[in-house]
Amino acid sequence: MGDSAYDCLGNVAQYNEIAAFYDICSNWMAMGPKTTIEQVVIVLDDDEAVRDSLTALLETDGHRVIPCASGREFLAQAGRDAVACLVTDVHMPDTSGLEILESLRARDDALPVIVITGHADVPMAVRAMRAGAFDFVEKPIDGESLLRAVQSAIASRRKARPNARETDALRARFDSLTPREQEVLQELIIGRPNKVIAVELGISPRTVEIHRARVMEKLQAESLSHLVRMAISLDDDKR
Repeated sequence: MGDSAYDCLGNVAQYNEIAAFYDICSNWMAMGPKTTIEQVVIVLDDDEAVRDSLTALLETDGHRVIPCASGREFLAQAGRDAVACLVTDVHMPDTSGLEILESLRARDDALPVIVITGHADVPMAVRAMRAGAFDFVEKPIDGESLLRAVQSAIASRRKARPNARETDALRARFDSLTPREQEVLQELIIGRPNKVIAVELGISPRTVEIHRARVMEKLQAESLSHLVRMAISLDDDKR
């Protein structure tokens, strides 16, 4: 083949992968952006490279993005009516993600907040959710997971609080858990990893994994953050 495209690319498989990638891009461009320009997302992170990459990802999905490098800069933007969601790192030099949440809630601002945490820093993420965060995403960030979280957060602003029937259905699912599953659930929603739960309950890590899977299935939880959100919702309903 000499100067053929296959030789330039190295092999047929690599050529096919690139061709498939271009097909995906073409299909996306044909469909157009998924959201409207009014759905403004603020990206708050003191790391410029992270800000740039998250901004590019969200803009590709059709969002208008306002990048902010500090908590002070964010608070100057937070009052805009068009702002639909905040994506913030939980750890920052001047103002932490938790402090941002507390500031928003203190002025009754229901802006949905998605916090970005370090890998395995689930306890911090759970603290953030109890402080009012909508969701959390762990590093390294999976683009699709973040985009789904942002879409859900934006949709939550338009959705009313769960009605009594939905709350009763959720409580019934929690009540269907066995005593051991309830113990595992309580450990999960405070952010403990499987190995620590195993030690606390005196069971094997594999058994924890089995109970965890059953808890997720029975409660119809899509993720750990979804599980925490449901638990907080029921807890708030009791008050």
